Amino acid sequence: MMGGFLGEKVGEGTTADIHAWAPGQVVKLFKAGVPTRLGKHEARMTRAAFTGGAPAPEVYGEVNVDGRFGFVMRRFDGPTLRDLLLTQAVTPEQAGAILATLYMSVHRTRPPPNVVSLRDWIEAVSRQSVHVLPLEIVAGVLGLIDRLPAPEGLCHTDLHPGNVIMTTSGPKIIDWTCAVRAHTVFDLGRAHISLTELVPEDADPELARAIDLAVQSEYARLAGTALAEFTATMEPHLSIVRAFVLLQRRPATSAQRERLIQRVAGALLSEANFQWRTPDHC
Repeated sequence: MMGGFLGEKVGEGTTADIHAWAPGQVVKLFKAGVPTRLGKHEARMTRAAFTGGAPAPEVYGEVNVDGRFGFVMRRFDGPTLRDLLLTQAVTPEQAGAILATLYMSVHRTRPPPNVVSLRDWIEAVSRQSVHVLPLEIVAGVLGLIDRLPAPEGLCHTDLHPGNVIMTTSGPKIIDWTCAVRAHTVFDLGRAHISLTELVPEDADPELARAIDLAVQSEYARLAGTALAEFTATMEPHLSIVRAFVLLQRRPATSAQRERLIQRVAGALLSEANFQWRTPDHC
C-alpha cells in the first residue's frame, strides 16, 4: 500500500467515499459491491485527463483498504460550485459562465488515446443493458453517430456544479468516470438534458434553465459563434445524449426514463430505415 492512511471522510457519492489520505492528498475509496474494474477505469480516465492538461486531479496510485479498491489523488480544497449556488454566493449566470469556461478548457485538451470513443462506449454498455435501451434504438443511435459529422474532442459528460471544486487556483473538475471522445457539442447537450429534462422534483426548474442558458450563451461566445448557430449544431446530437443518459441509468424516475425513450424513438422515426413499435417494457 502506498504511503498514507485512511483519515476523516471528506466527501461521499453513490459509489465511493472520499477520505483524507496524506498531506495534500485524498483517496477515493469505492464502496463494497462496486466492481473494481469501474474504480480502475475512473482512475485511468482521471490520469488521462490530467496528463492531457485538463483541470483534473493528479492520480498518485491505487490502494486496497480492507478489501475496497481506491485511488489516491491530489486534494482540491474549496467549496463546490453547487455549494456557492445554494448559498447564493454566485448567481446562476455566473455559475453558467464558470461551467462554460471549464467546458472550453476540457474541449481544448487533446483527447488521450486511451479514452474510449462515444460510439464504442454506447455499443459496449448497451450489450449489458438490453433491458434499459431496446436494441433497435441502440442501432438507430449508432447509425446517427455514424452519419453526423463528428470531430472528436475530450468530453467529461457529467460536468455539473457538484463536480466543480472552487479552489484558490481556480475551478477544478472531479469525477471523470464517463469521459469519452465525442463531438464537443455532445458535452453541452448532456448538460442541457440534465438541466431541462432531468431536473429533480425538489429542485428549482427556473434556476436550472437559467444555468443552461448561461452555459450555452457563454460557450458560444468563447467559441466565436452565434448562440442560434451553436444550438442548431447541438440539436441533432440530443437523441444520442438521451440514449447515453439512459445507459448511464441516470433518470431519477420511471416517468423520466419513458419520456427519454419516446423522445429518442420519435427523433429516429424521421430516419427512413428506422422502425419502432410501441414498447411494452417501459
